Amino acid sequence: MTAGLAHPQSMLSIPHVSLVAEERTLKGSYLGSADPERDVPRFIEWFQAGRLPVDRLLSARLALEDINQAFDTLADGLAVRQVIVF
Repeated sequence: MTAGLAHPQSMLSIPHVSLVAEERTLKGSYLGSADPERDVPRFIEWFQAGRLPVDRLLSARLALEDINQAFDTLADGLAVRQVIVF
Protein backbone atom coordinates (compact mmCIF):
# COMPACT_ATOMS: atom_id res chain seq x y z
CA MET A 1 0.00 0.00 0.00
CA THR A 2 1.19 3.50 -0.72
CA ALA A 3 -0.28 6.87 0.09
CA GLY A 4 0.46 10.35 -1.09
CA LEU A 5 1.11 11.91 -4.43
CA ALA A 6 4.54 11.09 -5.80
CA HIS A 7 6.67 13.23 -8.10
CA PRO A 8 5.17 13.28 -11.63
CA GLN A 9 8.18 11.40 -13.03
CA SER A 10 8.15 8.67 -10.36
CA MET A 11 7.61 5.17 -11.67
CA LEU A 12 6.05 2.16 -9.97
CA SER A 13 7.43 -1.32 -10.57
CA ILE A 14 5.52 -4.44 -9.54
CA PRO A 15 6.02 -8.13 -10.36
CA HIS A 16 3.51 -9.06 -13.05
CA VAL A 17 3.14 -12.62 -11.76
CA SER A 18 1.88 -11.34 -8.39
CA LEU A 19 -0.72 -9.20 -10.09
CA VAL A 20 -2.06 -12.16 -12.07
CA ALA A 21 -1.41 -15.24 -9.92
CA GLU A 22 -2.55 -13.61 -6.67
CA GLU A 23 -5.44 -11.79 -8.39
CA ARG A 24 -4.31 -8.45 -7.01
CA THR A 25 -5.81 -5.11 -8.00
CA LEU A 26 -4.03 -1.84 -8.57
CA LYS A 27 -6.17 1.26 -8.22
CA GLY A 28 -5.33 4.93 -8.03
CA SER A 29 -7.23 7.50 -6.04
CA TYR A 30 -6.94 11.28 -6.02
CA LEU A 31 -8.03 13.03 -2.81
CA GLY A 32 -9.72 9.81 -1.73
CA SER A 33 -11.90 9.91 -4.84
CA ALA A 34 -14.35 11.92 -2.79
CA ASP A 35 -17.46 13.50 -4.22
CA PRO A 36 -18.21 16.33 -1.78
CA GLU A 37 -21.78 16.81 -3.03
CA ARG A 38 -22.53 13.17 -2.27
CA ASP A 39 -20.14 12.49 0.62
CA VAL A 40 -20.39 15.53 2.92
CA PRO A 41 -24.14 15.14 3.58
CA ARG A 42 -23.55 11.41 4.19
CA PHE A 43 -20.73 12.13 6.65
CA ILE A 44 -22.89 14.67 8.51
CA GLU A 45 -25.72 12.14 8.74
CA TRP A 46 -23.37 9.47 10.06
CA PHE A 47 -21.89 11.91 12.60
CA GLN A 48 -25.32 12.99 13.84
CA ALA A 49 -26.37 9.34 14.16
CA GLY A 50 -23.23 8.54 16.17
CA ARG A 51 -21.86 6.30 13.42
CA LEU A 52 -18.87 8.53 12.59
CA PRO A 53 -17.00 9.30 15.83
CA VAL A 54 -15.03 12.27 14.56
CA ASP A 55 -13.98 13.30 18.08
CA ARG A 56 -12.06 10.04 18.50
CA LEU A 57 -10.04 10.84 15.36
CA LEU A 58 -8.59 14.02 16.88
CA SER A 59 -5.22 13.97 18.55
CA ALA A 60 -5.63 17.40 20.15
CA ARG A 61 -7.46 20.72 20.19
CA LEU A 62 -5.12 23.69 20.36
CA ALA A 63 -5.42 27.45 20.62
CA LEU A 64 -4.33 29.54 17.65
CA GLU A 65 -1.29 30.82 19.56
CA ASP A 66 -0.10 27.18 19.86
CA ILE A 67 0.03 26.60 16.09
CA ASN A 68 3.84 26.31 16.03
CA GLN A 69 3.64 23.61 18.70
CA ALA A 70 1.01 21.86 16.58
CA PHE A 71 3.35 21.73 13.56
CA ASP A 72 6.20 20.46 15.75
CA THR A 73 3.94 17.74 17.14
CA LEU A 74 2.98 16.66 13.61
CA ALA A 75 6.60 16.68 12.45
CA ASP A 76 7.59 14.52 15.44
CA GLY A 77 4.85 12.01 14.59
CA LEU A 78 3.10 12.53 17.92
CA ALA A 79 -0.24 13.56 16.44
CA VAL A 80 -2.30 12.73 13.40
CA ARG A 81 -5.13 15.25 13.42
CA GLN A 82 -5.20 18.43 15.43
CA VAL A 83 -7.79 21.19 15.43
CA ILE A 84 -6.91 24.83 15.94
CA VAL A 85 -9.69 26.50 17.91
CA PHE A 86 -9.91 30.27 17.56
